[in-house]
Amino acid sequence: MSSANEETAKLTIGDNEYELPIRVGTEGNRAIDIGQLYAQTGHITLDDGFANTGPTMSTICYVDGENGALRYRGYRIQDLAEQCDFTETAYLLIYGELPNAEQLEDFRANVRNHTLLHEGMRRVFSGFPPHAHPMAILSAVVGALAVYDKDSADTVDLAQSELAIYRILAKMPTIAAFSYKQSIGQPFIYPQNHLTYCQNFLHMMFAVPSEQYNMPVDFVNALNVLLILHAEHGQNCSTSAVQMVGSSNVNLFSSISAGICALWGALHGGANEACIDMLEMIMADGRQLGKYIDLAKDKDNPFRLMGFGHRIYKNYDPRATVIKEIAHRLVNKYAADDPLFEMAQELEEVALSDPYFIERKLYPNVDFYSGIIYRIMGIPKNMFTVLFALGRLPGWVAHWREMHLAPGKRIHRPRQLYTGHSEREFVPLIKR
Repeated sequence: MSSANEETAKLTIGDNEYELPIRVGTEGNRAIDIGQLYAQTGHITLDDGFANTGPTMSTICYVDGENGALRYRGYRIQDLAEQCDFTETAYLLIYGELPNAEQLEDFRANVRNHTLLHEGMRRVFSGFPPHAHPMAILSAVVGALAVYDKDSADTVDLAQSELAIYRILAKMPTIAAFSYKQSIGQPFIYPQNHLTYCQNFLHMMFAVPSEQYNMPVDFVNALNVLLILHAEHGQNCSTSAVQMVGSSNVNLFSSISAGICALWGALHGGANEACIDMLEMIMADGRQLGKYIDLAKDKDNPFRLMGFGHRIYKNYDPRATVIKEIAHRLVNKYAADDPLFEMAQELEEVALSDPYFIERKLYPNVDFYSGIIYRIMGIPKNMFTVLFALGRLPGWVAHWREMHLAPGKRIHRPRQLYTGHSEREFVPLIKR
């Protein structure tokens, strides 16, 4: 039974009535706690895809899809994108507070100290064929860190866990850039620790030993904002994968590798790449925008207008609001004569003026604009999801750390409703 002051939900099964506690979050969001449901009733809940299931209570991120709000640790995403850099945002997500100057410099120094990979890992990269997708390489090499960095694999040891956090934040850009270099047959470019996080990544991506690389400041700033906007988004598929795998007390590197695999899926992290594919398809078909707008509105047609709408947001995606200005500024400065970007802007205008999209609140989302920006920066399509993974890394780490510090932490073990055969008599092979 509940205490006198505790709000409850009542569940009736047959002649029995049960009271289930109601938990209320900081923003007034509410959840029925079914933790004791099976023990009390012998029943489980059935929730296909966990669409209405909260596997944890978290202090990291608040998403309000109805009102278009996204906050990291209570701070609006708009303010963080405007006033922070990516490493500062990572500190906030992982440790819960914005760092002071000394804390931030210590954090940056600890990350810088671990940017290099063990030289033996070069053989891991060389084992992949030239056509290997960078996401496959990223997942495999991040998983291999558990072999090369065994002194930071104990999840129970807080010092080792802290070291693992520094290492994964430091080494992911190196691994991501090396993955790209491997896929195009260019030599690896080692990290330069005097550069900022975003500068270092772009340098490793695009520099070559034979000439000087000069990175545009606009690209550095745009990448910084993109990584911040992608850093965290609650219990999405990849974050849940990190937590599911990490709940077994496996090392952080293996948990992050699982998250990368989940993100790679076309239904999760590949939407920005799909946006560019769609724009290229429309361009090849004579820029018939009206045709594809009509196809998108036809419920019997499988075509979808990629980059518009969001499963969570029923209002304008606050990340898209931030990034739209950057995308348009970069297009005007670096790609004003590019017909693909010209068509993308036309498509946006057409969709935003169409009653079908207005009524259903299908606004351009962060994927529509991020793909445009990545293309301007010269980042190939097969690296778009890698950049998504690099941005989402602090969120994955934050949830992994929060889970391991929770006093009630236990291995994740969902139940299922069995609908297969009842017990059957075994038939020997000779009689089948």
